[in-house]
Amino acid sequence: MTIVLGFEGSANKIGVGIVQDGKVLSNPRRTYITPPGQGPGMGAPLLSVAIVARTVAQLWKKPLLGVNHCIGHIEMGRLITGALNPTVLYVSGGNTQVIAYSERRYRIFGETIDIAVGNCLDRFARVLKISNDPSPGYNIEQMAKKGKKFVELPYTVKGMDVSFSGILSYIEDVTHKMLSSGDCTPEDLCFSLQETLFAMLVEITERAMAHCGSQEVLIVGGVGCNIRLQEMMATMCKERSAKLFATDETFCIDNGAMIAQAGWEMFRSGQATALQDSWITQRYRTDEVEVTWRD
Repeated sequence: MTIVLGFEGSANKIGVGIVQDGKVLSNPRRTYITPPGQGPGMGAPLLSVAIVARTVAQLWKKPLLGVNHCIGHIEMGRLITGALNPTVLYVSGGNTQVIAYSERRYRIFGETIDIAVGNCLDRFARVLKISNDPSPGYNIEQMAKKGKKFVELPYTVKGMDVSFSGILSYIEDVTHKMLSSGDCTPEDLCFSLQETLFAMLVEITERAMAHCGSQEVLIVGGVGCNIRLQEMMATMCKERSAKLFATDETFCIDNGAMIAQAGWEMFRSGQATALQDSWITQRYRTDEVEVTWRD
């Protein structure tokens, strides 16, 4: 029996999860919520949580494992949904990647070349002064459900990669003018932005599926709990006779259990992180990790 305590603190959330041999025993999480129009600010959350993890490991004389954030999302998604070998769409406030497993690595087939999709949504929420409670992306999703008019926005897919900065710059520039003239409502803009961004994500995911011969899609990351994104991806999967796997906010949003689950997978394959090697990095790419626990 192996019990793993996972600490997550990469942005504006703190989560502590407990996993026992692939079973989630506890997964509490708290989120720092800022006033409307402001971002949470990164500060040094990674450093703070790493200090706690190192301290606990030494006090209790237990092995320490450094976990890649994206790998945590993927392994938790695989655990909860039962997906076997999916093409993964990882979408959050800091990352946008299309990933597939091959030869002991999670290979990145496509990604954003500038800002992440969640960052694009969050920054547009500041333009409209949308509340950050519980999150700007969630509130945009609810407003988008009331949108009636589609406003054409830039659509930028470059091969397997996407670009969101141009869309954001455009919509930031036209929002005040269009709302003042009555051409559209805030809800229309939320609807239009979601539809455009998500169509781009579905396109590159489908292209990766075709390349890999995959019949499964797994959506992970905080933006992955958006119902509209799941609906659009499900439509594509149905047309390809493929399966879609996704989770709700319990496991899509950053949480400690996902770190514990990835740590459990690493530990049972013989990995451990020496104290002197337990530094942190904000540039730890998904494909840098050797996946020793998968065939």
